[in-house]
Amino acid sequence: MSIWHTKSTDEVLKSLGTSANGLSGTEASERLKKYGHNELQERAGKGPLRMLWEQFTQTMVLILIVAAIISALLGKDIETIAILAIVVLFGVLGFVQEYRAEKAMAALKRMVVPTVKARRNGKVQELSARELVPGDVVLLEAGNVVPADMRVLESANLRVQEAALTGESEAVEKETDRFESEDLPLGDRKNMVYLGTNVAYGRGMAVVTGTGMQTELGKIADLLQEVEAKQTPLQKKLDQLGKLLAILGFVAAALMLGIGVLIGEPLEDMFLTAVSLAVAVVPEGLPAVVTITLAIGAQRMLKRHALMRKLPAVETLGSVTIICSDKTGTLTENRMTVTSISLPDEQIDFTGNGSVQVPEKAALALTIGMLCNDSIIKSDNENEPQVIGDPTEGALLLAANRAGYEKEALEQHLPRVHEEPFDSTRKRMTTVHKIPAGGFDLPELNHLAKASYISCTKGAVDSLLKISDQVWVAGRAEQMTAAWHEQLLEVNNQLAQNGMRVLGIAFRELQEPNNHGKPLEEKLIFVGMMGIIDPPRAAVKSAVATCRTAGIRPIMITGDHPLTAAAIAKELHITDNPEAITGEMLNNMSETELEEAVGRVSIYARVSPEDKLRIVEMLQKKGDVVAMTGDGVNDSPALKTANIGVAMGITGTDVAKEASDMVLLDDNFATIVAAVEEGRVIYDNLIRFVKFSLGGNLGKVLVMLCAPLLGINIALTPLQLLWLNLLTDGLMGLGLGTEPAEADTMKRPPRSPEQSVLTRKDLIHVSWSGILIATITLGMGAFYFDPTNMQDTRWQTMIFATLGFTQIGHALGLRAYGHSVFSLKSNPLILVMAALTFLLQIAAIYVPFLDKFFGLTPLSLQELGLAVGAGFVTLTAVLIETYLSKKRSASL
Repeated sequence: MSIWHTKSTDEVLKSLGTSANGLSGTEASERLKKYGHNELQERAGKGPLRMLWEQFTQTMVLILIVAAIISALLGKDIETIAILAIVVLFGVLGFVQEYRAEKAMAALKRMVVPTVKARRNGKVQELSARELVPGDVVLLEAGNVVPADMRVLESANLRVQEAALTGESEAVEKETDRFESEDLPLGDRKNMVYLGTNVAYGRGMAVVTGTGMQTELGKIADLLQEVEAKQTPLQKKLDQLGKLLAILGFVAAALMLGIGVLIGEPLEDMFLTAVSLAVAVVPEGLPAVVTITLAIGAQRMLKRHALMRKLPAVETLGSVTIICSDKTGTLTENRMTVTSISLPDEQIDFTGNGSVQVPEKAALALTIGMLCNDSIIKSDNENEPQVIGDPTEGALLLAANRAGYEKEALEQHLPRVHEEPFDSTRKRMTTVHKIPAGGFDLPELNHLAKASYISCTKGAVDSLLKISDQVWVAGRAEQMTAAWHEQLLEVNNQLAQNGMRVLGIAFRELQEPNNHGKPLEEKLIFVGMMGIIDPPRAAVKSAVATCRTAGIRPIMITGDHPLTAAAIAKELHITDNPEAITGEMLNNMSETELEEAVGRVSIYARVSPEDKLRIVEMLQKKGDVVAMTGDGVNDSPALKTANIGVAMGITGTDVAKEASDMVLLDDNFATIVAAVEEGRVIYDNLIRFVKFSLGGNLGKVLVMLCAPLLGINIALTPLQLLWLNLLTDGLMGLGLGTEPAEADTMKRPPRSPEQSVLTRKDLIHVSWSGILIATITLGMGAFYFDPTNMQDTRWQTMIFATLGFTQIGHALGLRAYGHSVFSLKSNPLILVMAALTFLLQIAAIYVPFLDKFFGLTPLSLQELGLAVGAGFVTLTAVLIETYLSKKRSASL
């Protein structure tokens, strides 16, 4: 850990071998050779070819490739082309998704500024930020992006907005004094400035202590590149399923081949039958249906303001057990706001939005807050007020605006003639204003003595109380007694404990703008206090409540102050445990202590990027599926490591967005809840599809295996099986993938990450539905099979038709609970898919060139009716199972 903040300015300059005049040109050139350019280095990542290769080495795809090769060896060109088309589609879609996701480093690099003002050879020069080296002395002013990590040498009201790096919502005032503790969090190292942060106010001078990968931003870049891509729960489970199906397909094919050879069938014919059986086991439509279902889900999420950057993350949302949320800009509005005006005799609640009526006694505090203020407010294109300047001063202006006051009009009436700028030693700011000849246009001040000037002071409450000898109560000044002093300090402490930044407000009357050469800041009249906080977003409280109802544990991880974090967590009911752990405390914890802490504590403050990463990894180690929300650069390593990273779309940095899986377009925490619901719905639908597909495929396998017992050696050809798999699995699977949410979707706990794709209940369904489909189909085949007339393939057509129609019935029966089977309103797509599947099945049987292509015989209406009736039998059986299951659930 860098300890530059523990050294004095002279010690820093000496250690770096430089001076306040900067380096010589020769020395800078030597150091550039030693340290390299001031830029982030990108490691050699996964190349496009490797990404593409990995798409085609997944278990499910390998099975299809083997099937295609065997088909090609047997001269089955059509089957080969059909299977390879599926393989290529799946591989290309997966490649595009992964290729687009690898852009986090590019976003980090964009944060390095192109030019800076630095001292070289004792003169100020404009340099490329890439040329900076340790020891360079850089000049900073409002609006600059900090070009490297630097130790502050001079500060004239220098304040730096570090929210993107530390999570601190308020601009940090910089100072030059050294600090004793080596383990201070970044947000508390007020004599340091860091690469990628922004100068919000004032000016200063600093010496470069670290460049490129040696900066705090560089450490984040390093963390980002160390994070390995992890498979989502669905990808892991589908991979396991693929391996299981590969084994089952091989066993079934070998069994079929052995049986055929034993009963005297030609080896080539039985080899073809074995391939047919392997094709029947593998759900060829699964990769395509999963990808398309996830894409449809992503489109639904987009309508709810959640942009999915990585398709597998759509499903991952459904299994989230913990949401680790950054505070600033995620749970809060990222806008400093006055929420309380505490006068000596009254506390005024200033929460809410829109205009507000305030008592006259509060008008003086608001007026002083506007006058003693260097920020301004402008409206954007949508007439929304935008603060230019310090966010805390902007909060005072916005509060006064809500009460009907305008700074511009007030300053015309009371022009500023003198000022004492804020500094960290005094911890206050004073401005002097000339009173017009006609007096105040403010009822609160009308009865003040006739003065020519008024001085307005704001600052730390304890600092103001030391120089105030009176207190403003009920429109007049009273003596500041020990009782008043103690009461005001107590109110200040209470506001601070509620997570607020507290500003004291005071004034005095003057006859001369410079107070006849005497100190301005003495004998003040203390008016009151402004409690300022970055308030929670309006919809977050209910969203947090919904998360907890859904069995999802919210955790706050922020770089902000512990008191502020605890206050926001309490207001939002994030946890019943008020304990907060800081980054310094985390650094002193062992792995065992951390494991115990993450199971108990839900508030983490003043944490570094490494701390966030460590917390997320420990939660994952404990078996949780973790979502991490955030908007800053400091969040990006944890966003990338989490099972699903969620970035803010409006306030989020490019780095955070590129490292994330999902972007909230409205920056609303409540949108995460909507996305989680969609994730759960998608997983439910994918499970429906897997049950439907495996049940149907089991039926086909049993038909193929058991048909020889009836004298039928090859029940269906490979081409007929492939048609059935793609038609029913593909089209009906897509329909099942768009089923709406169940009534209890967000009232049940997340599924266990360790839970397999199919539960015991699901496996029972697959088993009995597959046996039912096989029994009905074999019955039809046996009834029409005539061993004396092998030229008539009506029996094979009945098997083909029955398998198709029973799967349509199976899919319709698996629709979401609580929705009518034939309801168009809840999910019109599945009925459209059912109708299309039915028509295509009819076309394969009756269209002249198609029936010849598939080797089928046109059926009579009576025969067709029997096959369609078999579909209704399957539908009825599944509906009975659903009814009994709901009845059992209701009785528990």
